[in-house]
Amino acid sequence: MPYMPVTESMFLFAETREQPMHVGGLQLFVPPEGTSASELAEEMVDRFTSATDVHPRFRQRPASPASLFGLVAWTHDDEIDFDYHVRRTVLPRPGRVRELLRYVSLQHSALLDRNRPMWEAHIVEGLADGRVALYTKIHHSLVDGVSALRLLERTLTADPDDRTGTAPWDPHLFRSSRTRTESSDAASGGGFSIPGVSTLTGALGGAFDVTRQVMGVGPAAARIAWTALTDPDIAVPFQPAPKTILDVPVGAARRFAAQQWETSRLREVSGGLGITLNDVIVAMCSGALRSYLIDRDELPDAPLVAALPVSLHSDNSNYGNQITMILANLATNQPDPERRLATLVKSTRESKRVIRGLSPLQSLAYGAAAIAPLALATVPGFVRYTPPQFNLIISNVPGPSEHLYWNGARLDGVYPVSIPMSGSALNITVTSTAEHVNFGLIGARKELPSLQRLLTHLDTALEELEKIAATSTT
Repeated sequence: MPYMPVTESMFLFAETREQPMHVGGLQLFVPPEGTSASELAEEMVDRFTSATDVHPRFRQRPASPASLFGLVAWTHDDEIDFDYHVRRTVLPRPGRVRELLRYVSLQHSALLDRNRPMWEAHIVEGLADGRVALYTKIHHSLVDGVSALRLLERTLTADPDDRTGTAPWDPHLFRSSRTRTESSDAASGGGFSIPGVSTLTGALGGAFDVTRQVMGVGPAAARIAWTALTDPDIAVPFQPAPKTILDVPVGAARRFAAQQWETSRLREVSGGLGITLNDVIVAMCSGALRSYLIDRDELPDAPLVAALPVSLHSDNSNYGNQITMILANLATNQPDPERRLATLVKSTRESKRVIRGLSPLQSLAYGAAAIAPLALATVPGFVRYTPPQFNLIISNVPGPSEHLYWNGARLDGVYPVSIPMSGSALNITVTSTAEHVNFGLIGARKELPSLQRLLTHLDTALEELEKIAATSTT
């Protein structure tokens, strides 16, 4: 019975009926020429259910009894009930994207069964435009968002004539471009490694490195505190963020909204202003949130603070949870979009500089400090009466840079579906394809009404950034 690292068990500890802790993804496929949507859906079901050689990570579930061992140890199922895990659904008429998003919203509101391996794959047909959707959900204790996207990408190929498409749990996908050591780690069910801290037990040298890093936590914290004192625009852990309608206890119901923009538009802004693509994404979110809160007469005087996950994955690192967090000042109190952009870019750059100066273990400690209040979110009264450290999570997960296919079906969109929580009722996750940047917004349904209006505000914010870029280049 393998014991689970704290980086995995914490997502089980934090889960309640009102706070499901699974990540998801929505992929849209255009059937190859001569193939109907129904035929593509049938092919997906057949390939998925026939992939009976399942990687150990997809066989994992919390040990029984869940109340005793299930939060600290894994067990494995020898047999997978594919009729339960792989589901085929037809949308009701008229089969608009609206119906698809409603379906995803409802499914993402439901807890995964801890008595089974905690993942589901939903093949959805019935879209009026002839596309087929694949919605997957997997518990955050098994993988983080970066790992989930990598797994889905490995089922795809750049060759439209390739017909070897398989399921995300096929063990052959994990062995591709992996070292023997990494594959062994994944197969053991541990699933967690950090560059520089591969094993916490074993070699004396590794133990010494861990000790050295732990001893450096104090001086690192002192540097971070000094940074916060000398620059008020920089957001660091243990500084309170303003209380907003985002920082409330939430119910279980979710609402999912999604939209894509041409990558070329965002890159023109990025190149014209000399900032990163991630800066453009965060700036779009900042402008959209400011407008959304103004519409509801809920804009605070102090700027909103966003938690930005930073991946610690290397190019060939293990699947699992390998992320830390930085905090960013969104400058939502600044009406001038150019000044707002300058403040948030400065904030994110300084936070990244701080992280780069830390060891891997210290980076994890920094991220843990940033999100520590969420660990107490289920304590009655904590969210309601405690000032938040941040108001929402904004994630940018890099996606494929070329056109990809599954058995000839072209990938037409990838929309992340993440986790809103008590005290952080909105999560914005972004990923990219060859031509588009895809925004996935998941929010508490009751607490954040009219969430889809944020999509309009995102478009307006991008137009504002385009005007700033055009002015700066003239």
